[in-house]
Amino acid sequence: MKTKFAALLLSSVALVGCDMMQPPVATIECATTQSECLNQWFDEKFEEEIAFSPIRQTALGRKSDYDKIDDYSVAGSQKLLEWRLQTVAEMEANFDYDTLSEADKLSWDMWVFRKDQAEAEANFRSQSYILHQMNGTHTSLPSFLISQHKVEDESDMVAFIARLGGIGTAMDQLLERAQANAEFGTRPPRFSYDAVIAESRKLISGEPFDDAEETAPAALWTASQDHLAKLVEDDIITAERADELREEARTALVEEMAPAYQRVIDWFEQDRPNASEEAQGVSELPDGGDFYNYRLNAMTTTDLTADEIHQIGLDEVARIRSEMEAIKEQVGFDGDLQAFFTFVREDDQFFYPNNDAGAQQYIDQAEEHLAFINTKLPEFFGTLPKADLVVKRVEPFREQDGAPQHYRRGTPDGSRPGIYYAHLSDMRAMSIPSLEVVAYHEGNPGHHMQGSIAQELTDVPKFRGQGGSISAFSEGWALYSEILAKEMGAFQDPYSDFGRLTTEMWRAIRLVVDTGIHSKGWSEQQANDYFLANSPIPATAVKAEVQRYFVMPGQATSYKIGMIKIQELRAKAEQELGEAFDIRGFHDTVLGNGSLPLSMLERRINSWIEAEKAK
Repeated sequence: MKTKFAALLLSSVALVGCDMMQPPVATIECATTQSECLNQWFDEKFEEEIAFSPIRQTALGRKSDYDKIDDYSVAGSQKLLEWRLQTVAEMEANFDYDTLSEADKLSWDMWVFRKDQAEAEANFRSQSYILHQMNGTHTSLPSFLISQHKVEDESDMVAFIARLGGIGTAMDQLLERAQANAEFGTRPPRFSYDAVIAESRKLISGEPFDDAEETAPAALWTASQDHLAKLVEDDIITAERADELREEARTALVEEMAPAYQRVIDWFEQDRPNASEEAQGVSELPDGGDFYNYRLNAMTTTDLTADEIHQIGLDEVARIRSEMEAIKEQVGFDGDLQAFFTFVREDDQFFYPNNDAGAQQYIDQAEEHLAFINTKLPEFFGTLPKADLVVKRVEPFREQDGAPQHYRRGTPDGSRPGIYYAHLSDMRAMSIPSLEVVAYHEGNPGHHMQGSIAQELTDVPKFRGQGGSISAFSEGWALYSEILAKEMGAFQDPYSDFGRLTTEMWRAIRLVVDTGIHSKGWSEQQANDYFLANSPIPATAVKAEVQRYFVMPGQATSYKIGMIKIQELRAKAEQELGEAFDIRGFHDTVLGNGSLPLSMLERRINSWIEAEKAK
C-alpha cells in the first residue's frame, strides 16, 4: 500500500533575481516508511545535483558526461540555484519534519542549509573575484584533467580531447563574468592580475603552441602524449590511430583552448591599469561591508562579527606566543622571541637544498611522518579511511613560490587516492620544522581522513558525504588534527613542535589579518608586518599568504573558529562523561556525519553525549 506523505502544499516558489515562477511542486508517493522514502529522495536529488557538474562526476570516480566541462556562466549558476529552491519546496511539501528521527532531521536541515548558502552567494555574485591566483579555474581545470581524468581506453581519450576544447568555452564564460564584475566595480588587486596573466601564458607556451626549442612542452600536451603512448603500449589502439588522436588533441589545444586563454591574457593586460596597485579589502567594493559579513558567516557558519573574530585572533596570538617562548627556552636559544623567529626563518639547518633534490627530500620526509602516524590511528579512531594517500609536487604551470600546500580528495571507491600537493619551487619558503605538521594537516589525521571517511559513509544520504565540504568543519578538523597528532606521539623534536605552534599561530594570525584587511582597512604591508612580527614563517610564504586573504575574503577565518569549536565540544564531552569518555567514539561521531555547520556538529555531539550517558 502506497502512502502519500503530504498533499500538494505549494504550487510555485519565487526565484532569487528572476521573474520566472517554478512549475508546480511534485507530490511524492512511495510504499516504504517516511524515513526510507526521504533518504531515497535525497539520493535521487543528489544524482540530479551532480548532473549539473561533469567535473564533480569525474571527481567521484564516474565516467558519465566524461567529455564535458561544467557550465561556468551566470545562467548556469542561476539554473542550479533554481533547482535548489525547487527541491526544498518539494521536500517541505511532501515530508513532515516534526515526525522525523534526529538523523533525518539533520539531513533535512543540511539540505536547507545548502540552499540558503546558495541563495546568499547569489546575492553577491557581482562582488566575487572570478579569476585570481589562488588555484583559480584557469589553472584548476588543466590540473583536474591531468590528475583526475583517467584514460583507460580509446573513448576516454576522445573524451579527454573534447575536454581540452571545452576548457576554452569555460574560460570564455569566466572571462565574461570577470568583465561584468569589473564593470560593477569589482576587480582583484593588481598582483592577482599579474598572476593570472603569467599562469595563463605558461599553459599556452611550448609545444604545440610554439616551436621554441628552449620552451618545455605544455603540460596538457605532455599529458596527451603520455596517454596516447600508454594506449599504444597496451595494444588498446594502433600507432596510426594514436597519430589521428594526437592531431585532434593538437587542434583542440591550438584552435579552441589557446585562443580563449589569449583572450583572458589580452583583457587582463588591458584592464590591469584599472586594478588597484595598493591592494584593498572587499569593504571598498560596492556593498562590500555586507559582502564581507556574508563571507564570514559562510566560512565560519557562525554569527560572529568581524570585531569578535579579530579579538579572538588577538587573544590566540598572545596565548601561542607564550607557548613558543617555552620552546625557545627548552632549546636554549639566547635571545628574544623575535630573534628566535629570525633564526628559524633564516638558518640553513631548517631548509632542504633549493633544487629538485631538495624538493624530493621534502616529499620523502612527509611520507615518513605519515607512515608513522598511520600506525597510531587505530588507537584514536574506530573508523579508518579506505582510500590511499600520496604526496605530490604541484604541477609546474600552477606552482607558486611559498603558496600553501593543499589536498585533493580521491574517489569514494578508493580507485583514485587522495593527493597532498606541495608547492616546492622555492625550498626556502618550506621550512623543515613545519614539514611534519603540514603532512598531518593535509593527510592523516587531517583532510585525507576527514574527506575519505565522509565519502565512504554508507548510513547517511550521499549528499552528506559526497556533497562537498564546509570550510569551518573541514579546516577546523584539519587544524584540530595537528594538536591531536601531538597526543598520538608526534613532534618528538622540539623544533618540529615549534613548527606545530607556528602553523597554529599562522591560523590565529589569519583571524587578525583577514578581518584587519577587510573590515579595518589594513594595507598589504600592515598585514605582512603583523605576520612577520608574530611568526617565523618565511617572508616569501607570508607574502603569498597575505595576498591569498585579499582575494579569498573570510576563508582564512574558518580554520581557527572551527578548531576552537571542536576543542570546546571535546572538553564538554570529557567533562560530562568522565571516565566513560571514549576518544574513538568522539572522533567517529565528529567524522561520521559528513561535513556539518558548526551548530549542527554541536547538536550531533550533544546527542552522542546523552546517548553515552544512557548506556
